[in-house]
Amino acid sequence: MNVNDSEELIACHECDALFKKRALPEHSTANCPRCGARLYRGATPHLDRICATTLAALITFVIAQAFPIVELDANGITSQTTLIGAIIALWGEHMEFVAVLVFCATILFPLCELAALLYVLMPVRAGYVPPGFHVTLRAIQFMRPWGMIEVFMLGVLVTLVKMLSVARVIPEAALFAFGALTLMVAVVVSFDPRSLWDIASGLPRRKRAPVAPPVRQKS
Repeated sequence: MNVNDSEELIACHECDALFKKRALPEHSTANCPRCGARLYRGATPHLDRICATTLAALITFVIAQAFPIVELDANGITSQTTLIGAIIALWGEHMEFVAVLVFCATILFPLCELAALLYVLMPVRAGYVPPGFHVTLRAIQFMRPWGMIEVFMLGVLVTLVKMLSVARVIPEAALFAFGALTLMVAVVVSFDPRSLWDIASGLPRRKRAPVAPPVRQKS
């Protein structure tokens, strides 16, 4: 087996069976005949939609964190908070584990996934492979199961329904931003980042521009 043949092999992540990788039509998948696990999907060359959606999701994410989620009015006393404020309140109530879990699931991992995906999508769309391409894709696959914005949105809606009987609930900008973000994240998650490996296999890697030597001035 030469080097070129070994680069065309793919291993099943469930049963470790080796198969020769071949190009697939768009929107098709290759499954392991031994265990039925999905090996990879056909690469799609149309990256404009997913790139635009990822950028819009990143902007919406910042808006959702910067503005209050809801305003509660109970007996003339009004209060409002952002997601960061809710996490700080959990920490102040000695629920550190819950605060860290909410922070990681609703802020850290979704933000890192969107930023990392945009980092690899923009250069590949421009026609070159960015530095740290393979490490970034593996990091995206690791972080993806831990992003739970849709679970947070569902919890907020259930809480608001229960709070309607005891207080006046006024939706704020962040609530609508989280709703739009949930839909955008659903589109982003539907994109398989492993297909970028196939697209990037035919692209050149970006080279650093040569540094010009310092100009010596004559005395």
